[in-house]
Amino acid sequence: MERHYSVAIDGPSGAGKSTIARAAAQRFGFLYVDTGAIYRTVGLAAERRGIAYGDSAAVGALLGGLDIRLGHGEDGVQREFLGGEDVSGLIRTPEISRRASDVSAMPAVRAFLLDMQRSLGRSMSVIMDGRDICTVVLPDADVKIFLTASAECRAGRRFRELAAKGIDMGFDEVLREIVARDEHDSSRAAAPLTVAEGASVIDTSELTLAESIEAVCTVISEKLGVRP
Repeated sequence: MERHYSVAIDGPSGAGKSTIARAAAQRFGFLYVDTGAIYRTVGLAAERRGIAYGDSAAVGALLGGLDIRLGHGEDGVQREFLGGEDVSGLIRTPEISRRASDVSAMPAVRAFLLDMQRSLGRSMSVIMDGRDICTVVLPDADVKIFLTASAECRAGRRFRELAAKGIDMGFDEVLREIVARDEHDSSRAAAPLTVAEGASVIDTSELTLAESIEAVCTVISEKLGVRP
């Protein structure tokens, strides 16, 4: 039977998890799974229903009727579908980022999505990133990595990303949102963001994107004994 490997990457918003994990997955020929995008999809559904922030009962009632599916093209890029609609672009706005942070703190949402995430990790070699992959989703992952960077560095990256998409937000506003989300993700009762025991911590504050990808690939290669 073919050996399946699992790589779990956690870290705060803006640490470069998605970009770095996707690049590493392509190098090793693994499937990349962006779990944050799944929570964003639930957040989009809550936004469309006009559910108030923090209304866990209403979000819980919404879950049973949701049809969330993931797709991957030949380029390995993950796309998210809600009720058959490709919402991959719609879930990348600041409003849906806030929604994702809100719904991800709800135990009912985390339980709803847990089986989906774990089943992917069992069926193929994956690199999965999020906030609680090392601690909750794939606690027995072959490789655990915690990616981080200073709040100012992460805000700068997010500011440039939004500007490239034509979204007008000032740097100070982006920084405030980053700091607020850090606090929310780290202090929530359900699966708070934390460094898992045995995880390799990589700070990308002073690294270029290429250097960050190389650092992650080096850890994976050393832990698994395989070359990309």
